Amino acid sequence: MTIHADNETPATVLLGSSGTTVADVIAVARHGARVELTSEARQHVAQVRRHIDALAASDVPAYGISTGFGALANKHIPQEKRTRLQKSLVRSHAAGTGPTVEREVVRALMFLRAKTLASGHTGIRVETLETMLAVLNSGITPVVHEFGSLGCSGDLAPLAHCALVLMGEGRATGPDGVERPVPELLAEAGIEPVTLAEKEGLALINGTDGMLGQLIMALADLQHLLTVADITAAFSVEGLLGTDRVFIPELHEPLRPHPGQADAAANMLKVLEGSGIVASHRLGDDRVQDAYSLRCAPQVAGGSRDTARYALSVAQQELAAAVDNPVVLDDGTVSSNGNFHGAPVAYVLDFMAIPIADLASMSERRTDRMLDPARSHGLPPFLAEDPGTDSGLMIAQYTQAGLVSDMKRLAVPASVDSIPSSAMQEDHVSMGWHAARKLRQAVLNLRRVLAIELMTATRAIALRAPLEPGAASSAVLQQLHGRVGTPGPDRFLAPEIEAAEEYVASGQLVRTVESVTGPLR
Repeated sequence: MTIHADNETPATVLLGSSGTTVADVIAVARHGARVELTSEARQHVAQVRRHIDALAASDVPAYGISTGFGALANKHIPQEKRTRLQKSLVRSHAAGTGPTVEREVVRALMFLRAKTLASGHTGIRVETLETMLAVLNSGITPVVHEFGSLGCSGDLAPLAHCALVLMGEGRATGPDGVERPVPELLAEAGIEPVTLAEKEGLALINGTDGMLGQLIMALADLQHLLTVADITAAFSVEGLLGTDRVFIPELHEPLRPHPGQADAAANMLKVLEGSGIVASHRLGDDRVQDAYSLRCAPQVAGGSRDTARYALSVAQQELAAAVDNPVVLDDGTVSSNGNFHGAPVAYVLDFMAIPIADLASMSERRTDRMLDPARSHGLPPFLAEDPGTDSGLMIAQYTQAGLVSDMKRLAVPASVDSIPSSAMQEDHVSMGWHAARKLRQAVLNLRRVLAIELMTATRAIALRAPLEPGAASSAVLQQLHGRVGTPGPDRFLAPEIEAAEEYVASGQLVRTVESVTGPLR
């Protein structure tokens, strides 16, 4: 699984009619890349709009153009009321509530909606699409709430809150993150509010963009954290006097050809290379096998890697999609469809939460093992300097256990639930937005769990002195000395956990290890 590295982020993303990439979503959502519409896409969108204008002028009812929506689809709307129809649709659908979601989620949401609008299958006007891109490029961020989407017809409420800002209404924050009146923000950026024409309100709100954007960002985070998991697991093996022989390549791809397992084992073997601690008990050790949390680490981490690869393939397929209802086909036909249903994305959002909960659970088991003198092979209780007087890392493991327990609850799927809506017109929904929200929390929990394992493993390795650790762990210990994982009397641990998490999140852990081992998989 490979997603664009931060240092390769483009300053400008060109948006055409044929979809976009994972890297472009990350660039726009997280790194503020500008979005420019290609001339080809602009011409295509304008050409398709002419089909909508022709239908709008016809006496034949067309859904979303001259009719009501959802359960009101059979009600014909006269021409003089159609501007009001589009405004009413957006205003009524902007019905979210609860905490506001993160800026990067809203930017991904808007960019992915623009991606479908640029496809030429929605019938949007060029000027409306350009206004959406102008809002995005100006750094204006609509206020979107935690609750409102059922994942079918796409992420209606979140997208409606964004569409409302294009109309000069609703709520938004400026580039400085401060909320101000929307008309003021638009005027400051030189943006004219749009008056929506036929079909445009529906085109702006009918897609899987919120759940897809959150899936992509979760996978970008996991690409990094899965490497971190291999590193911290290897450090725990070292701290617990485990063996590195179970990670040799002959035991993996030739015997059980799961690519993720082979990658994780190879990473762990690299990290442990040259460890004097591991070498110290290679002969004369009466233990036959290490515990599962050490020996089976590549199998669990590898399963997470392979699941992420599958989830990425689903995300890439959705990135190539034009999700709207109705859609304009290549021959100009406007056709109702069910492509807005979020099930394919919702399933992998739920699926991904399962293996990473298990990955975190295994990490916590290794931490607990290092703190237990009955199982740690010579380490002091809780890695305390003066056990009894000092509690060491006892409560850090409690914190880790609480995070893991939360992840197990977050692994309960949202997509198996369905609450009918719209007077039973929308009688089965995906709950994909909710699957996305809980996956984001699970990924954050995983980072914190791995940070605590790192803190514990580095202290355990330090306590093995005078035995020499491997070059990878030695480099990390040297970098963290005095801040994270250093043995000594009890101290205020919360800042140390936070420092460990920042060390992981910043990418410094992986960079430091790779400076010794070379690139990890």
